[in-house]
Amino acid sequence: MYNYIKALHLVFVITWFAGLFYIPRLFIYHIEASKKPSPDKEILVKQLQLMTKRLWYIITWPSAVLCTFFAVWMLLLMPSWLSQPWMHIKLGFVGLLIAYHIKNHLIFKQLQRNEVRYTSNYMRIWNEVATIILFAVVFLVIIRTKMSWAFGVGGIIVLGLLLLLGIRLYKKIRKKNPEA
Repeated sequence: MYNYIKALHLVFVITWFAGLFYIPRLFIYHIEASKKPSPDKEILVKQLQLMTKRLWYIITWPSAVLCTFFAVWMLLLMPSWLSQPWMHIKLGFVGLLIAYHIKNHLIFKQLQRNEVRYTSNYMRIWNEVATIILFAVVFLVIIRTKMSWAFGVGGIIVLGLLLLLGIRLYKKIRKKNPEA
């Protein structure tokens, strides 16, 4: 039974992350659409609000809830994991992921009200938070105690820097070619 619960947990981890990867991308498109002239602005914003609403309420939120449900169920079946140091760190990252999810919910609600408070460049950086958390959790779960913490932290920092460099490079490319 445990393996079935674990499989369901992983399915909902994947679908939750799919939503968390895509929702900031839709935020970027919404922010950029809000700067277009009429009637493009109204048509695009309305369509992006609908797409975002469907993604958020039909995929992302249910996946987050079901992922958490199956995770708690696994911990009830394997309570000894709660004494493992790697599990404490993983749960810390899960807490960060939940905070990231809630912040995305707040941004979602703002954009549904056509309140644009962030730039598209900010959202491109924000979009990478889920990537960093995913890398941290996957490596932590797979490697567990065999990994040097200094190496792990260094790897996360390097990943973050590479993501930021990629965003800067993309910004330069977009300045030269706005259609990119």
